[in-house]
Amino acid sequence: MTEKPLSTVAASGSPASGAGAAPAPGAPLLQVEDLEVVLSTGSVTGRVIDGVSFGVGAGRTTGLIGESGSGKTMSAMSIVRLLPDGAETSGRIVWRSQNLLDAPRRRIREVRGREIGVIFQDPLAALNPIQPIGKQVGEILRRGGMARQDVHARVLELLGRAGIPDPEQRVDVYPHELSGGLRQRVMIAMALAGEPQLIIADEPTTALDVTTQARILRLLADLRHQEGLAMLLVSHDLRVMAHVADEVVVMYAGRVAERGPAREVLERPRHPYTRALANNVPAVSTKTAIAEPLQGAPANPFDRPSGCAFHPRCPLAVERCRTEKPELREVEPGRFSACHRATEVAP
Repeated sequence: MTEKPLSTVAASGSPASGAGAAPAPGAPLLQVEDLEVVLSTGSVTGRVIDGVSFGVGAGRTTGLIGESGSGKTMSAMSIVRLLPDGAETSGRIVWRSQNLLDAPRRRIREVRGREIGVIFQDPLAALNPIQPIGKQVGEILRRGGMARQDVHARVLELLGRAGIPDPEQRVDVYPHELSGGLRQRVMIAMALAGEPQLIIADEPTTALDVTTQARILRLLADLRHQEGLAMLLVSHDLRVMAHVADEVVVMYAGRVAERGPAREVLERPRHPYTRALANNVPAVSTKTAIAEPLQGAPANPFDRPSGCAFHPRCPLAVERCRTEKPELREVEPGRFSACHRATEVAP
């Protein structure tokens, strides 16, 4: 590696967020345990996240995948407590031996950006339209305590590391003057500014063309290896997960349907929903090169069907599936499935 890790080139006066010894690669870094989120919309109240558990290892990527409305983003944003007003959470989100759900707001402000960076789905909405991109990246550095005279050089470095060509020429441009891909790279630079140990990337390639998607994913993978970052990647695209994730958590109607090593889950599903998702994407499916459309509409987490929420769309559903909620259980070493008939799901 020819470039120095960001943590070794931080200017004096900018406290690194990763104070203390970094966990060994693969060691547990973040643990989400039995997370529940209750949300009210008008007169309707529902448990939109129901008993979700997963972990992220140091230097590894965990993917949250599922259709729109499956609870991926809400699970991820619960970690840094960026939920709609009125949302009630329970369970545990353990970060550095502390349950973030019980942490005071001051501690959460320390965690956001400096310890856990966030790349939002829509950079045009997330960026301030009336401030140049360099000023927005620099604001994070100044809040972190960096000396004002060192900020400009550090901003240029971060923009360059995020893959923005000629950062000196672009540091003073506004978000609307950049393409979608470059705006996403600005978001990545901002996420890196606090020198976090974990980055939450929420649909980072949405609305980008295929070529730009590939470049952004390659950049994230390179940064993960160079900086030793852990990543929680939220996506509905199995092709993205197949190329980036080490472990995947398949979500449906606010619950975990399946969890395990990415390649094994995507190539040998142990839940009918995962199999249906894989068969709907030719690049991931191991059985056919012809996409098989996923039938039916996703379940509404405000009004889940009884039993297994997927049973109205499931070709393997039996009476037990309609009446009894399946628990997430280990069906083979390292593989977990919430399906009564997990051993019958064809690989």
